Amino acid sequence: MSGESIDFDRLVLELKDKVFNLCFRFLGNYEEADDCAQETFVKVYRCLKNFRGDSSVSTWVYRIAVNTCKNRVASAQYRNNRRAIRLDGPVADGEDERPFEIGDEKLSPDARADRNEKGELIQKAIDSLPADQRAVVVLRDIEGLSYEDIAEATGLNIGTVKSKLSRARQELREKLKGLA
Repeated sequence: MSGESIDFDRLVLELKDKVFNLCFRFLGNYEEADDCAQETFVKVYRCLKNFRGDSSVSTWVYRIAVNTCKNRVASAQYRNNRRAIRLDGPVADGEDERPFEIGDEKLSPDARADRNEKGELIQKAIDSLPADQRAVVVLRDIEGLSYEDIAEATGLNIGTVKSKLSRARQELREKLKGLA
C-alpha cells in the first residue's frame, strides 16, 4: 500500500490511542506525551506521500513516534521541563493526571491507591531505563508488537531487540523487587 492510498483520518482514529500510550510510557508525562503524539501525526501527515510500503503503516507510525520521543528526551527543553515545579499547585483531589486510565469501581479506595502507587513505581522504573531499552519494553510488553515490528520501528536488528529487551526486563526486575 502506498502513501497516496492511505486515508489519514482513518489512520489517526485507528492509532491515536496506541501512539499516545507509547509516548506516555516513553516519556512518563501526560502533557509531553500528548505533544509528542500530535507531533508524530503531523510528521506522518507530511511524509505520508513518501510512504513506500516496506513495512506496515502502523509499524511506520510507531517508528516515527519512537524517534519523536527519543528526540524529545534528548532535547534540553525536555530536561528542563522535567525539573520544573508546578506553580499552579498540585492536582485537585479527585482529579487524575492520567485521564485515560479508567478506575475499577469494584476496588476499595485503599486498593485503588495501592494500584496507583504501584503503577507510578513501575512508570518511574521504566523512565529510568536508557531510551533504547525503554523503547523496546514499551513496544513489546505494553503495546504487544512482534520482535519484527519492533526491529522495523526502532531500526535495530531482531537479535539486538531481544538482547535489549532481556537487559531491560532484568533491570526492571531488580528495580521492582519486592513490589508484588
